[in-house]
Amino acid sequence: MVKVMMITGGSSGIGKATAELFASNGYKVYELSRHGESREGIVHIDCDVTKAEDCQRAVAEVVEAEKRLDVLISNAGMGISGAVEFTAEEEWKHLMDVNFNGAVNITQAALPHLRQTAKEQSGKRPRIIFVSSMMANFSIPFQAFYSASKFAINGFALALKNELRSHGVEVCCLMPGDVKTGFTNARRDSVKGIEIYPHMEAAVAQMAKDEQNGQSPEQLARKLLSLAEAASPEPISTVGLMYKAFLLLGRILPTRLVYWIVSKMY
Repeated sequence: MVKVMMITGGSSGIGKATAELFASNGYKVYELSRHGESREGIVHIDCDVTKAEDCQRAVAEVVEAEKRLDVLISNAGMGISGAVEFTAEEEWKHLMDVNFNGAVNITQAALPHLRQTAKEQSGKRPRIIFVSSMMANFSIPFQAFYSASKFAINGFALALKNELRSHGVEVCCLMPGDVKTGFTNARRDSVKGIEIYPHMEAAVAQMAKDEQNGQSPEQLARKLLSLAEAASPEPISTVGLMYKAFLLLGRILPTRLVYWIVSKMY
């Protein structure tokens, strides 16, 4: 039986590469975004994840067509940069609405159908994979709200994992590091307050440089496919030896030392 995968934010970057990889590996793929379009092996559905009714409608459309849902990848996200002191309320609330509330909306819409798939199939368990960020573990200056949104995703996912343990639905998070995508140019950068925080511009520029020298979205797509196929996926994982080493060091080094190192990087 063909497995059905649904991904939010699948029209560009990591989401686009992931949709294409799953389709090439035999999945029926549904891509949910505001500006995407259907292409070979991938069905686009218009969906704004900040609207719960959009998510309910999109999931209902998938289930009506396929009668099942095997994998949900919550990937939609956006970024802003700037000093906490000068970030407008509407800016940071919108970011949280997309990055965190959007993940909640699509999860709540999909859960009844993932549980139903788990009841009806034997073997591999259906699953939810959240695309988080290394910034969930290493908060970056002038990226406070983005870091907070990804920290919230990790906490949400780990709690949900235990809620669903008895229902046969797996939950895990992938935390990408620097990835070369259009996300960098799409980020809403603000230099308001630069006279008070003169190092802000250099910090954001360094972050953008790291991203543009980062991993390819295809590398992350391969990891997402591995998490979808694994019998027991890692609850929290990343890609690449460097980022795996960062996670290990973050666990064993004192927090004060970790954030002193971060301050020297940015």
